[in-house]
Amino acid sequence: MTANPLAPPWLEAPADSNALADGVWSANARRASGGELEVAGVPASALTAEFGSPLYVLDEADARARAARIRTSFETAFAAIGATVTVYYAGKAFLSAEVARWMDEEGLAIDVASGGELALALAAGIAPSRLGLHGNNKSLDELDRAVAAGVGAVVLDSAIEIERVADAARRHGVVQRVRLRVNTGVHAHTHEYLATAREDQKFGVPLGEVAGHVARIRSLESLEFLGLHSHIGSQIFDVSGFVEAIGRLLAVHAMLLEGGPVPELNIGGGFGIAYTSVDRVTPIELMAEQLAEAVAREAERNGVAVPNIAIEPGRAVIGPAGLTLYTVGTIKDVEVATAFGSAVRRYVSVDGGMSDNVRPALYGADYSTRIAGRASDAEPVLVRIAGKHCESGDIVVHADYLPGDVAPGDLLAVAATGAYCWSLASNYNYLVRPPVVAVANGAARVIVRGETEADLLARDTGLNPTASGEGATR
Repeated sequence: MTANPLAPPWLEAPADSNALADGVWSANARRASGGELEVAGVPASALTAEFGSPLYVLDEADARARAARIRTSFETAFAAIGATVTVYYAGKAFLSAEVARWMDEEGLAIDVASGGELALALAAGIAPSRLGLHGNNKSLDELDRAVAAGVGAVVLDSAIEIERVADAARRHGVVQRVRLRVNTGVHAHTHEYLATAREDQKFGVPLGEVAGHVARIRSLESLEFLGLHSHIGSQIFDVSGFVEAIGRLLAVHAMLLEGGPVPELNIGGGFGIAYTSVDRVTPIELMAEQLAEAVAREAERNGVAVPNIAIEPGRAVIGPAGLTLYTVGTIKDVEVATAFGSAVRRYVSVDGGMSDNVRPALYGADYSTRIAGRASDAEPVLVRIAGKHCESGDIVVHADYLPGDVAPGDLLAVAATGAYCWSLASNYNYLVRPPVVAVANGAARVIVRGETEADLLARDTGLNPTASGEGATR
């Protein structure tokens, strides 16, 4: 078929609009013999019949396998150059008690970036020593709670935090291990809002200020300096940015060794995943080997021993393991003028939107979609999946092809929603946040209960004067 001129240049009209692109969908998502999408043996229609729509679905076996594969790949690659590796799961991507336990059982430590994430990880039974606390503006209360709990490392993001963490550690009679986040000036080629290592941004301290900050850390008896921490961005597909950052980091690392031990280097992460069929993801084993080679090369160049390594792979662990199910509501064809005449874009509206996935509106992120409840041999048409919110930017999938007979009541699945969808969800327009269901071995279970309208109303003190929240733990 001829591609719709409204389609982005990268999007090709598919020969089969039922097919699930390799690498985009979770490992255990497939079409059953009757054409319905199933995840780990559970049909999409059975999931929404039991748990409702919209619905977040996590493929447990896939998430666990990705965690184990990443850990093993990096342990193997860095063992070859004489280094150990600590792999951190990004709690901000998706954090629930069960997922935290999956990550712990697969050998990953966990990054938390707020008091709430810290509280969840501790309540889930994660050993405090396996936690790291991030953030550019950690409150005094958050720092105090983290130090009191015995977190394995606090990432210092500013000079102010050096004093604050040292004071908390003194009060609790402990020595707190810390990393110093530095801004290397290396920028991974991602969306502006995802860039986290450029000079003009809120994270970290400039490389030129590192020596003074580390001297101050070392002068405080209540702090133990672990090493430098870097994060150059997110949704990264190759190692070139990391290689450049590693060179800059190890030059400073070598200088710091003149004043005392620097046992570790955290090289960050933010590895990319495939959201569409054209995204090309570097195999994690190759990424690990290339990063280990870069560390070994730069350590030798600077005449220092290879430090132990920490990495933070980010969405690569949980993102591809998730999908979201929606129910189609209204459909309308919109004729759009182009340089070559007019073309039709079909708007397919679903029962969720930016309240359960804000990334398309926030970043212009692309996603892939398929009819989940059935297969169809109808001719593919270009569609835009729209949400139900009162915003023209409320788009779930900017562009994809679906069978032309897509109709109200159809179930749609959107792939790769395991990261930064549930965690960024809101109650905009007073929509309730959907439940999260884990599927494994042909069975499904709720791991995060969905909200109800009664939940939303219960917090309104105009309706419930006793819901003031006074005395509640923040």
